[in-house]
Amino acid sequence: MIIRALVAGDAQAYRALMLQAYDAYPQAFTSSVAERAAMPLSWWEKRLGGALDRLLGAFVENELAGIVGLAFEPREKARHKVTLFGMYVNAAHQQQGLGRRLVEAALEEARRQPGLKLIQLTVTAGNDPAFALYQRCGFIQYGLEPLAVRVGVDYFDKIHMWRELQDN
Repeated sequence: MIIRALVAGDAQAYRALMLQAYDAYPQAFTSSVAERAAMPLSWWEKRLGGALDRLLGAFVENELAGIVGLAFEPREKARHKVTLFGMYVNAAHQQQGLGRRLVEAALEEARRQPGLKLIQLTVTAGNDPAFALYQRCGFIQYGLEPLAVRVGVDYFDKIHMWRELQDN
C-alpha cells in the first residue's frame, strides 16, 4: 500500500471512489451522488490540480482504495488553518488501518506547509468509528452543528473537531 498525492491522471479513479462514497454514506458528505455524478471529468481533474486543495490517495495493488483531502484557507486571517475533508476508504479495505494511515499522511502533509497551526474537520454525529479514529489521531471535539446535512427527510448533526499541528 502506498499513499501519494493525487494528480489529474487519477481523476477517473478519484471520481469513481467518491461517487461510491456519496452513495454509501450520503449523510457524511454535503454533496450528493447526483450532484457530483453530473460533473464532467474536467471538474474532477481541476479539483486535483487546485492550489487550495491537496488530495491524497491510498493505493492497494494499484487500485485507489482510500482518499483524504486538505483544504487550505485563501483568506489572510485564516491561513493558519487547514480543513481535512472527503475522508473515505472503500468497504473492501476498511478495518485494516488504512484510514489511520490516510489521516497520518494528511497530518504530515499539513505539517510541511509553512504557517499552518491547526487542522480541523467535521464528522457526522453517530459515525462512531470515524469519530474514534479522529480521537486516536489527536483530534478533540469543540462543537456540534445541529441539522447540518439533510438527506431526504432526515437531518444529521456534524461534530466539529480540531488539533494542533505540532508533532506528538
